[in-house]
Amino acid sequence: MKITPGKLQRMNRLAGANGVIAAAAMDQRGSLQKSIAKERGVAPDAVSPEMMAEFKTAVTRVLTPHASAILLDPEFGLEAMKARAPKAGVLLAYEQTGYDQTQPGRIPSLIPYWTAKKTIAAGADAVKLLLYYSPFEPKSVREIKHAFVSRIGVECEHYEIPFFLEFVGYDPAGGDESGVEYARKKPEIVNGSVEEFTKPEYCVDVLKIEIPVNMQYVEGARCNKSGQAAYSRKEATAHYLRTAEVAKKPFIYLSAGVSDAQFRESLELAVEAGVNFAGVLCGRATWKDGIPVYGKQGLQAFEAWLLDRGVKNIQALNEVLKGAKPWYAKYGGLSQIQEVDKAGNPVAAAARA
Repeated sequence: MKITPGKLQRMNRLAGANGVIAAAAMDQRGSLQKSIAKERGVAPDAVSPEMMAEFKTAVTRVLTPHASAILLDPEFGLEAMKARAPKAGVLLAYEQTGYDQTQPGRIPSLIPYWTAKKTIAAGADAVKLLLYYSPFEPKSVREIKHAFVSRIGVECEHYEIPFFLEFVGYDPAGGDESGVEYARKKPEIVNGSVEEFTKPEYCVDVLKIEIPVNMQYVEGARCNKSGQAAYSRKEATAHYLRTAEVAKKPFIYLSAGVSDAQFRESLELAVEAGVNFAGVLCGRATWKDGIPVYGKQGLQAFEAWLLDRGVKNIQALNEVLKGAKPWYAKYGGLSQIQEVDKAGNPVAAAARA
């Protein structure tokens, strides 16, 4: 298995000069339409494609001067790509919004007219796939998802484009995923998912993972408002380190829709623990509080909100990211990642000679 020159070049466009991936996410589609519709008092289908593109373009134009990259989607985000800061790389989502609700298992599907080759032709630097996953799913469901990811990994290998795999845990039994009982299970769900998809057969370049604990249930955390605790601070730290140890690929954290304050506190604990995470791909935590502004007051007011609160949010996040590590640290440095062996380990220059 090789990390090719093509992938290296694109990875370097996605990361900052320090090798840390400080990316903004703006690939929300169905959830964004519903949120805007709610603020406008209309049905979701009344939120037009033009409005979706307008919202994404505003976020891209205002936030990418402060980000190393932006995640968009081919359905509503191609126009927004043109508004990004010159130094910002681009990832494009490959999956359709949502998942198949006609069968159990949250089975994903791809945008039917899109390919990795089209991602490159559009001017993007990486393919991103979102997958709902739990190691506690039935084996038959997991096998479908394993094959699904493998096919995309091979496609990305062929076109030498980085493959970012985002997996979001869930409860296959349908439990409350915001409650304390799920919070107790979350470390095993995240850890088991990382353990699976860090395997070389999936050809994943960067794992986009959830914070392995729910900070709202960490004892003594600022965002723990209920007083309920699923783990002590020491136990939470151990969960972070365990997941990091299992990951054999570079990994970044996703915000998973939590508040900006909660996400920053989660990252602060990762830094405190000495976790070698390579950055973030952060979406709603940065800009979601601006949705009511856009919905009720329009584009101009939303842009003003982004220039003030949105920029402050991303700048505060960037401060925390000073504790992140370069994406290539997992491979021992840029000089060591031209080639890796079948187990996914870097082959040193001396060994290649």
